[in-house]
Parts: sequence; structure tokens; C-alpha cells
Amino acid sequence: MPRFSTPRPGAPWTTPRATEDSNKTGPRRDPAAVLAGSTFGAGMLLLPRRIQRDARTLYRVLRTIDDLVDEQHPHAAQRVHAVEAWAAGSPPETPESHTLEKLCQTYPISRDAIRGFCEGMQLDLGGAEIETDADFERYCLLAGGTVGVMLCGLLGTRHPDAEQKMTMLGVAMQWTNILRDIDEDLANGRIYIPTSLIDRFGFPHPGRRERLLRDQIPRADACFAEGMTAVALLEHGQRAIGVSGTLYREILRQIERDGYGRKPGRATVSTGRKQTLIATYQPPKPPPQLAHTRV
Repeated sequence: MPRFSTPRPGAPWTTPRATEDSNKTGPRRDPAAVLAGSTFGAGMLLLPRRIQRDARTLYRVLRTIDDLVDEQHPHAAQRVHAVEAWAAGSPPETPESHTLEKLCQTYPISRDAIRGFCEGMQLDLGGAEIETDADFERYCLLAGGTVGVMLCGLLGTRHPDAEQKMTMLGVAMQWTNILRDIDEDLANGRIYIPTSLIDRFGFPHPGRRERLLRDQIPRADACFAEGMTAVALLEHGQRAIGVSGTLYREILRQIERDGYGRKPGRATVSTGRKQTLIATYQPPKPPPQLAHTRV
């Protein structure tokens, strides 16, 4: 089963959408599963001003690349390759690689993570297929996990485990997006649930996907459980990332409250519920041994 549908004549190539409330229809693979949309955006506003500015700059770069691919721009492959080549050590040659070069002069942003993101873009360009659970998990890693690693460079870390934990937080957010947006994707002629799950649980029509969601929500929750332990390991932005993860995880609870896809449409957490979660959020304290540690 194709991960990405063949584009309809006259329609742009679309990729899965990563933001909750993007004004742009279509792409779930907007890199900002971790950097934009109202759910993550609420947390990003809590970042220190300079880091917030640079996080938005990183988002704009990744979003530009994603848009080029999504819109089948004639230079999309070249621009993705240029960023990939820069991440591998070549001089910057495009606006995106020049901006990343400047960011990397200030922050230790992982070039391996940027290359991983570009690998995901190459899959988009090639119309890769997602068939197995492992394919699905790798897709979530490329779409969301890599951005979590990039954020470690912006925020700083206090322990070497922070990068792996932030990877899992990005994976959890991407996984959640896919479970939430099944109907919207189907309406646009796309399906991102892997063949392996459809073989087990049937096609995810409204009212016929409770078993699938009951199987997948605990797996996404497990990724959140591991990913949220990154918060105490960050040097900056602990509250921002903690709030963002808490709000994103609540989407899974909303899917449950809505009856596991009993009716068509996306699960939407109310503004009041978000405000309550933000007001009551308590960041975890770092372990004593990390009190004066930075890596």
C-alpha cells in the first residue's frame, strides 16, 4: 500500500501533515511536528526570546524544503540534495543550507539529524511505500524524531540520554498526527496506516477502527512516556517542551473520549482543556546528579 498516493493530475504531491492546525491543507510531514501548529506553538511561546527566534528560523528552513517537495517544485530534488550535501560536509549553496550554516555556527545542531530529515524528503520525492510496522516507525522517526534531535542542539542538554529521549518525543508526536488525521487523509485520497495494520484490523473507516486505535494508542503513549523524560535533561526550554508534549499527548485522550473514531473527523482538544493543562503543568525536577552537569 502506498505511503504516498500518486498525485492526481493538476494536484500537488502531498505528504502527511505534522502540524495540528496548519493553514495549509495536505502535508502531515511538515517538519514542524515539533515546531509549529497551535499545540506545539503554545509551548514554543515559552522559550527564551533568542532561542524562540532561532527555533522559528529552523522551522522556516525545514518548512521551505517540505513545501518544495509537497508542491512538486521542479527544483525540489536539487534543493533537498543541496541540504543533504551540506550536512555531509559540502559548502552551502542554497538559501536553506546557508541559513542552516549560520544556525550551526551558534548551536550544535546535529547534521546527522538534518541528513535524516533529507532522507525522509527523498522518500517523499520517490513515492516510497509503507507496508510494515517497522516501515511505519521509521517514517515517524524521519518525520518527527529527527526534529527532536535538532531541538537538542538549540536547547542544550544536561545528559547524553537527552537526544534519544527527544527523538522519541518527536516520534510520539508524529504517530499521534497519523492516528488523528485518518479521515482527513482519506478525504484527500491518501492513507498512511501501514498494510500490516490494515491486514490485522481492516480498513480504518469511521466506526470500524476502534481495534486499530486501541492497538496503536498505547504504542504512541509508550513513546510519549519515554520522550517526556527528556524534559529534565534539557538545559533550556524545559517548560516549553513539557507543555508541548503534554498538549500533544492529550490528542490521544481526545481520540478515546470521542469513541475511537466512531464518527468521522479529527479529534480536537478544546481550548479550555488546553488552558487547564498549561496552567496545571509541573515540570519535573532534574535528578540531583544532573544539577551541575551539561554535555
